[in-house]
Amino acid sequence: MDGSNEPKIIDKYKNFASLVETEIEGTDYRVRVVVKPRSNVAVIAPHGGSIERRTSAIASAIAGEDFNLYLFEGLDPAGSFEVLHITSHRFDEPRCLNLINTCDTVVAVHGCGGAENMVMLGGRDRNLIERLGTAISTTGVCVLVGEHPYPGLHATNICNRGRSAQGVQIELTDSLRGSFQEQAVVMAIRQVILDRDD
Repeated sequence: MDGSNEPKIIDKYKNFASLVETEIEGTDYRVRVVVKPRSNVAVIAPHGGSIERRTSAIASAIAGEDFNLYLFEGLDPAGSFEVLHITSHRFDEPRCLNLINTCDTVVAVHGCGGAENMVMLGGRDRNLIERLGTAISTTGVCVLVGEHPYPGLHATNICNRGRSAQGVQIELTDSLRGSFQEQAVVMAIRQVILDRDD
């Protein structure tokens, strides 16, 4: 399975090079990179800001002061999904690629629809997925580690483009993001990665 069964989204732009022909950095979007030279982990939000609500805040909280952080953020307060969303297996913003090329573990934070507080884990790093699934389940939030619409298995999915060629894609439902359970999920994810990065 290559991830091609993920929900079909018609992006306005097929890659970052086509996006920058029209969209203006600092006006339509911004990029933030925080490098932690001692860490081999990157936490990224390729659909941050107003593209997928709260994913920048969640990625930043997971990264804290310990892990590398990358945010691609839409700046239109009315929402930027339809304009700036680039599907994960075609997301190729150069600063993101430069960062994850130096990291063994890439954890990508995404938002998806859903009225139930739920996390869906995908990507090629099965070991980390299983550990995250166990930790998240202790928070009382429903977590799926397979048999969901976001497998994240495509070789060029941005979560799988670090040095190990296997990462994790975390999909958090709209209901969960901003709920009272969000912080518990963030802390569970962060602790698993901290333990692994030791």
